[in-house]
Amino acid sequence: MGTVIDSHFLALTAIVTVGYQLFFFVVTALLKFDKLTDFAGSSNFIVLAILTIVVKGSWHFRQVVLTLLVVLWGLRLGLFLLMRILQWGEDRRFDDRRDNLGKLAVFWIFQAIWVWSVILPLTVVNASDRDPSIRAGDIIGWIMWSVGFSVEATADQQKLGFKNSPHNLRKWCNVGLWRLSRHPNYFGEMLLWWGIFVASTPVLKGAEFLVVLGPTLLTLLLLFVSGIPLLEESADKKFGNVEEYRFYKATTSPLIPLPPGLYGKLPNWFKATFLFEFPLYSRNMPQDN
Repeated sequence: MGTVIDSHFLALTAIVTVGYQLFFFVVTALLKFDKLTDFAGSSNFIVLAILTIVVKGSWHFRQVVLTLLVVLWGLRLGLFLLMRILQWGEDRRFDDRRDNLGKLAVFWIFQAIWVWSVILPLTVVNASDRDPSIRAGDIIGWIMWSVGFSVEATADQQKLGFKNSPHNLRKWCNVGLWRLSRHPNYFGEMLLWWGIFVASTPVLKGAEFLVVLGPTLLTLLLLFVSGIPLLEESADKKFGNVEEYRFYKATTSPLIPLPPGLYGKLPNWFKATFLFEFPLYSRNMPQDN
């Protein structure tokens, strides 16, 4: 088949993404049922990955590998988030949105933009006719994805197990990878999508390198918008007056897993410059008397 609307499948994936997210938005708005929100985002990646490789029909080895990696990530994360929300109940992110159609629509619009943008490297690879031999970029990207996927999946399971234990009520998760990073799942998420981009570079030419927008947008969202800032704010309000939590936060990296003994000794300027310890992550922390 080859080409649909445009040679890079940008319009095709945009139309499918908007339609897919619109369907789930209507379900959510009419039924006030927000348990499918994260599943709608994750499964949209699977739909686009399979759609683009099938429509192109060339089935190059690199296309197959990257498609499988995205599908595996989407299946794992989508099912995990769906099972978690069914177990925990309503999504608290929508407490102020369920009865506000405008705010609800804004969320779904941003989710559609997020899906379409983040998957851009795979979209362009699957649309391409180029099939160079396997290069260092492929291997490095696959390794990055493997490490990121393992970290994200492990961190998710560790936190779920921690939260499900009645002994950990009203406690913050500080076990396993969460002892080395306050947000190891986000570290894994960023790393695996940067891996997808790196593995796509042997195919890219000229303006196609603009697909770097995908992992860049994901990183910016998690660092400054809907990821770390929101969770840091919530944790600081709950535990900010607990001395053990304040020590945990001071000695635990916000993103990149590091030994607490090492991180706690680093100067603040180094943490802020190289390790993403931004001031906005502590703006809700109660100040010492």
